[in-house]
Amino acid sequence: MTEHTSSPSSLPLNAGAGRRIGICAARWHRELVDELRNGAVETLQAYGVSPSDILVVDCPGSYELPVAAARLIRQSGVDAVIALGVVVRGETAHFEYVSSPVAHGLMDLSISTGVPCMFGVLTTDTLAQARERCGGEHGHKGREAAEGALQLLVSFDSLQSNQS
Repeated sequence: MTEHTSSPSSLPLNAGAGRRIGICAARWHRELVDELRNGAVETLQAYGVSPSDILVVDCPGSYELPVAAARLIRQSGVDAVIALGVVVRGETAHFEYVSSPVAHGLMDLSISTGVPCMFGVLTTDTLAQARERCGGEHGHKGREAAEGALQLLVSFDSLQSNQS
């Protein structure tokens, strides 16, 4: 099992037990997204999410992540979705046309459904910067997105407990 970076508030080791988590993974920059996905899956399992409760959907690119997340929520009853992708700024406006709609689409989906959609999409200037966020000196954004999803679900549980 791999070491996990510490999060602002510690998660109980069983934070994922009984949770169903969706992962949407863009296929553009596949090698990097696969590393993000692997880190997210390892983290979810380390916190008790059963492998059979992790649903992975591949998308052609990051732009399609919100629609894939919406389908997972509607058809699979997931408790949270982790959207993973890599968008690298190039010499055209493509970066802006992809990164902003994806971020807004995932946030809108989170708000409208109440199901957390974690933004694990790397938006960098270079591929080297993206690599540094897949386990390099800038952390592992796949692991961080998985921990963030579980932390939010634990917080939701606390809210529910306080209302009872």
